[in-house]
Amino acid sequence: MEMEQATPAANATADETRREKESVFPPIPEDALIILPTRNLVLFPGLVMPINVGREASVAAVQEAVRSKRRIGVVLQQNAATENPTPADLHEVGTAAAIVRYLTTPDGTHHLVCQGQQRFRIVKFLDGYPFPVARVELAHETDTITPEIEARMIQVKERAVEALELIPQAPAELAVAVQEIKLPGVLADFIAGLMDIQPEEKQSVLETADSQRRLDMILSHLLSRIEVLRLSREISDQTQERLAKSQRDMLLREQLKTIHEQLGDGEEGGSEIAELTKAVDEAKMPEEVDQHARKELKRLERMQEGSGEYPMLRTYLEWLTEVPWSKSTEDHIDIARAREVLNDDHFGLDKVKRRILEYLAVRKLNPQGKSPILCFVGPPGVGKTSLGQSIAKATGRKFVRVSLGGIHDEAEIRGHRRTYVGALPGNIMQAMRRAGARNCVMMLDEIDKLGHGIQGDPSAALLEVLDPEQNSTFRDNYLAVPFDLSKVMFICTANVLDTIPSPLRDRMEVIELPGYTEAEKAEIARRYLIKRQLEANGLAPEQCELSDAAVHTIIVDYTREAGVRNLERTIGSVFRHVAMQIAEGVAQKVTIGPNELRGILGPRKFENEVAMRTSLPGVATGLAWTPVGGDVLFIEASRTPGNGKLILTGQLGDVMKESAQTALTLVKARSAELGVAPELFEKSDIHVHVPAGAIPKDGPSAGVAMFTALASLMTNRPVRSDRAMTGEISLRGLVLPVGGIKEKVLAALRAGISTVLLPARNKTDLEEIPEDARKQLAFVWLETVSDAVNAAIVPK
Repeated sequence: MEMEQATPAANATADETRREKESVFPPIPEDALIILPTRNLVLFPGLVMPINVGREASVAAVQEAVRSKRRIGVVLQQNAATENPTPADLHEVGTAAAIVRYLTTPDGTHHLVCQGQQRFRIVKFLDGYPFPVARVELAHETDTITPEIEARMIQVKERAVEALELIPQAPAELAVAVQEIKLPGVLADFIAGLMDIQPEEKQSVLETADSQRRLDMILSHLLSRIEVLRLSREISDQTQERLAKSQRDMLLREQLKTIHEQLGDGEEGGSEIAELTKAVDEAKMPEEVDQHARKELKRLERMQEGSGEYPMLRTYLEWLTEVPWSKSTEDHIDIARAREVLNDDHFGLDKVKRRILEYLAVRKLNPQGKSPILCFVGPPGVGKTSLGQSIAKATGRKFVRVSLGGIHDEAEIRGHRRTYVGALPGNIMQAMRRAGARNCVMMLDEIDKLGHGIQGDPSAALLEVLDPEQNSTFRDNYLAVPFDLSKVMFICTANVLDTIPSPLRDRMEVIELPGYTEAEKAEIARRYLIKRQLEANGLAPEQCELSDAAVHTIIVDYTREAGVRNLERTIGSVFRHVAMQIAEGVAQKVTIGPNELRGILGPRKFENEVAMRTSLPGVATGLAWTPVGGDVLFIEASRTPGNGKLILTGQLGDVMKESAQTALTLVKARSAELGVAPELFEKSDIHVHVPAGAIPKDGPSAGVAMFTALASLMTNRPVRSDRAMTGEISLRGLVLPVGGIKEKVLAALRAGISTVLLPARNKTDLEEIPEDARKQLAFVWLETVSDAVNAAIVPK
């Protein structure tokens, strides 16, 4: 059946077009037919078939045929995918049909019922009509019944009845109708119309005028279909036999089970039940959970093994017994040893180490106390994940890690209910099973990257997990019994706090990990990274030596990051180069100094460009905070003749644009103090640009840098190249405090800045800055923007 789709709007448009064209095209000759192309439908003479019409030209053709009470010619397309067929896309032979019924449904679809009447061959298509019209030559069949034709008719009828018997639920009237047909052409057309063969094969039958040849074709198709139907019946019978055998086997197994029970012998199902009973006894579950497990175990004993619920219940009991209800490791709380382990595994991070030792001290004095929820926040590569492993090592606990990045389904935390197919516990209970101890150290990694989808909010599910007042009765949806998580030491890691929901952040003790200074990176490389990469690349210490100067060059010229992850990769690249030389026998020992790095790593990737970029008036060096640490930000201002317009570029956010407007207003207000003529602003357009224009930027902390850049531009005095600044400004000229001081100061140090201008109200953050960085930098504390001008802009 042809299925052609059309929308109501399209049909309305088509109707309007047809009404406009009805009075335009010439009358259709008597020896011509309106042609209706079909995609996968072949209509035979004598058959009645429904057709769905959707194409504009087809709808117009059908409606004209109904209006003029003419027959239509149903012709098969050569390619069903052709949307607007041309005469070349149609077969030459079709069937003239009378339209028995035509209707349009409320959804705009056109339906007609046609009765095939006579074959025809297209002679010529006529132009000037909005639908296909063609002169045709009607075929007149002579049904002379010869002995050869009569024999074939008998064979066709017998095979047709045989095929109908093989088709399930085939109407009995069809077989009677086949037997009643007396003419060979009608018999061939009737059976061809009913057969499930390809449209092209049906078209071939339609194009065959000779009745004897047509019967031969039908007989060949019938024999092929009977073979397929017979094989299908055999497959169905075999399937039924296997099902009956399965039911018989299940009955026999039940009888065998009863015989074994009467004889007192054990059998496989009994041993499985016995193993589960033993596991329930050894799990030492809480009383409520133990009663629930034994109740489910009794259900399993009464259940047939062939039941669909049997494996689901058995898996549930296995999970229930493998969760560490009572298993725990003994805490080896030795403060001195813990301090030694932490110092051996990590360099620096004194605040974090002190907090961990405080936790261990409290745990030693109060073993029954609740474990804290620590959250390590810092840029990538500063050692957040490895700190969790060191804590487990220092306390003698099992360590297990759960990655939360990208999780957007609440069931990933709480699990699915066991009524669902393939249900499992959530990640928390799966991690507890892997750990095998109820007092493990569980690291929830990348908690700031939790998703949120239509399946629920996983961060909301974590509220119960990370609340010491609630997690003693944590209930997983799969296990459906309370589990005590209060003995677990949870450690979360995140790059930023902004994306963590406030209720979840309130349950955690946030410990910020700053980026490393150059000296700290060099020490970390000497203590850990070089040794680790030597082993990873199969080198012995006596085969390769990386000098301290080379390490410093890698840090300054090839890696500029808050952490040390890229530093370790670069050291690995150097060692791989050495490994290739030693493997080829070119050298026995290789010493790498700064001069050799260019040939291995290529030209330096980072340069001290601060002095070069701030050599002209109108450029100031700002400090920015990003999720991967602090960074240096250049604020560029330029003045051109105009009418006082302010242009802002560089993908600036709304807050940053407002900072630029505030800075310009301040410069105008202090024009007398700066020595700038007020009319200069009216005759100039000022353009403020922040480079790295492909990266979105926002926040108020660039206010001081923007004011300094504009003051430098209007006074034509450059900003000192060794100065960098941060701070929000107000319309009164006050410098307001900002966040991320620690990361910004370390970024300034990495960029070669010697003096940092900070808001005076951020003095309390000075203690958070590593001592090594404080010794290398000078700090200027800003109360007003005038302090920034005096400290940053070169005098006249």
